[in-house]
Amino acid sequence: MVAASHPAVSLAGISALESGGTAVDAALAMAAVAWLALPGQCGIGGDAFALLHEPDGTVTAFSGSGYGPDGGTPERYARLRHLPRYGALSVTVPGAIAALTALHEAGATRALTDLWEPAAALAARGLPCTQRTADDIHCHATRLAADPQLVTGLLPGGTSPVLGTRLTQPALAESIRQLAAAPASLYTGVLAERAVEYLAGLGAPFSGAEWSATGTVLPEQPLTREYRGHFVYQTPIPTPGWMVLDQLSVCEGELGAAALSAHEVHWLAGAARIAFADRYARAGSENRGWLHGGQPSAIKAARTRIRDRALPGPAGARPDGDTTSMVAVDREGRAVSLIQSLAFTFGAGIAIPGTGIVLNNRLARGAYLIPGHPNQVRPRRKPLHTLNTWLVTDEHGRLRHVGNTPGGDGQVQWNAQLLSHLIDHEAGPQTAVDAPRFSVFPGSDAEDLGAPPQLRAEDRLGAAVFTSLHADGHTIVPVGDWGAGGSAQVITIDHALGCFLGGSDSRQEGVALGV
Repeated sequence: MVAASHPAVSLAGISALESGGTAVDAALAMAAVAWLALPGQCGIGGDAFALLHEPDGTVTAFSGSGYGPDGGTPERYARLRHLPRYGALSVTVPGAIAALTALHEAGATRALTDLWEPAAALAARGLPCTQRTADDIHCHATRLAADPQLVTGLLPGGTSPVLGTRLTQPALAESIRQLAAAPASLYTGVLAERAVEYLAGLGAPFSGAEWSATGTVLPEQPLTREYRGHFVYQTPIPTPGWMVLDQLSVCEGELGAAALSAHEVHWLAGAARIAFADRYARAGSENRGWLHGGQPSAIKAARTRIRDRALPGPAGARPDGDTTSMVAVDREGRAVSLIQSLAFTFGAGIAIPGTGIVLNNRLARGAYLIPGHPNQVRPRRKPLHTLNTWLVTDEHGRLRHVGNTPGGDGQVQWNAQLLSHLIDHEAGPQTAVDAPRFSVFPGSDAEDLGAPPQLRAEDRLGAAVFTSLHADGHTIVPVGDWGAGGSAQVITIDHALGCFLGGSDSRQEGVALGV
């Protein structure tokens, strides 16, 4: 079974499985088609993270995020309050291709040239855009129009496309084929040289050495924590996966009586607020410790703060930005949970000349200019990330759930909510991904530091819940019945029935498919 945020992406995954491929083959095929189907949300020029569950129960993490420029010292940005959101100064070295290459080496049965050729063919002949893509392009048309390559691929005829417009990207098709044959060329070859020359010409102080340093991704141990007889696995630093595990630890024992009651929302929101404050206070890409780390005293202190309504003030979470996620499980019990992103919609809004490769703006989103902060921008320091992904095994070590969601700093909150629905309430995957959602704001995005605290919640939570939460000290901002954001994908393995159950978020245009 597979699940993704676009039908063409899911079709690529199920086709790989039907032809005898593994979950790794399916995830890699899906990742490439997503670059075309969801161009505002991911791409070759972005980042990617994955968890791989093997049939023997082994779980491995793959972290594909890149460095900022070697010349990007704190002194260089001394006159700025934060980095420009768009343009060359917002870019980090793309990590997605390096992570996908490592994932391929870990468990694929087919060559990348085979797995990515369908995506290349789609790019060459054009894929009709969905309403989501048409809306993304329309909202960012002015910015996209400033780059000639983006005009060619995303603004045919110089105008925003409508639903069903076929977007042809021949340069991107050639890049996909080139990278399938030689993935390292993005980091040490002609593509890398072209990217560095282009970015340096726009004022970004890349040397090229930081590109080659990003090009190798090694398998890592995931983070894990027991929760109600289950083991939850998460991606390590620089992702905020530890925040999901900390939220579950703080809330354990308080959830499960009544799904989405004011009590549950207060606890989950309080745990998220504490986690963001902790992240801001001490987290950096070299700091691999978790705040609570399972320490009973720290967990007890956090629970006391939530009970006493003594939550920390805002540090500064923006539950937006564009990312996309996908999951795949094969009949042997191998599973991949994969997430990739350009940071904000269409990333930096610039493309490597002649390639169709849109670059990310992760440095602007993730790095701080606060002197002495562990996340302060520095050469060879990866900025903190919003992306994270998870899977769950049961008390017998059997794979139980695989999932994730995009959504900026909403991700760690919604993932904790998804896990609570699945484990505390034994909800099915479609029920879990469609349940009303909420998120605290702000969290830790660089531009949001110090903004007034809010609890942004979908109206489906109900007026009575809103009233009770207001009495508990939350400033409620309703966002409509389905307006919280995200596009969660979940596959559940039902060992009693011997089947897979899939859920694809109704907030976007995806689908779960089984074979």
